[in-house]
Amino acid sequence: MAKDHQYKTNLVWAGNKGSGTMDYRSYDRDFVVSIKDKKPFSGSSDSVFLGDQTKYNPEDLLLASVSSCHMLWYLHLCSKNEIVVLEYIDNAIGTMTESNDGSGKFSSILLKPEVVISKKEQIEQANALHEEANKMCFIANSLNFSIKHQPSCKAING
Repeated sequence: MAKDHQYKTNLVWAGNKGSGTMDYRSYDRDFVVSIKDKKPFSGSSDSVFLGDQTKYNPEDLLLASVSSCHMLWYLHLCSKNEIVVLEYIDNAIGTMTESNDGSGKFSSILLKPEVVISKKEQIEQANALHEEANKMCFIANSLNFSIKHQPSCKAING
C-alpha cells in the first residue's frame, strides 16, 4: 500500500531594504529556510540574477537534492548486496537553460560519483547499482528529465 509522507518548510524573505520591490534593483533576493528541529539556512538567488553568491540558491539545492538522494539509495543498495562502500564523492553538474522571457528550467543533471569499495571483484556490480539507485530516488522520480550517471569505482585491494 502506498504511503504519503509530508514535509514542511518555512521560508521568509529577508531582502526588503526598506522600499520593498519598488523596482528590480531595490531589494535583495535573500531568504531564510527553517525546518522544525533543524538549523535554519540562508539562501539567495544565483548571482547572475542579483543574488548573493555566498549563499545557497534554489538551483544549488535542486542539484544537491538529486545528488544526495541518489547517494543514499546507492549506499542502501550496496549494503543490501554486501558491497562495502568506503568512500563516496559526487561532483554533480546541472544545466539550467534560461528562456528569452526570463523563465527557465533544468534540462540535464549529470552525476559523477567516485566510489571506493572494499573488493575489486564487485566493481562491475557496484557500477550497475547506480541505475537501480536512480530508479529508486524520490527526487529523480519527481523531475521531468532523466538523470545521467558517469560513475567510477575502484577497490582498495586493487
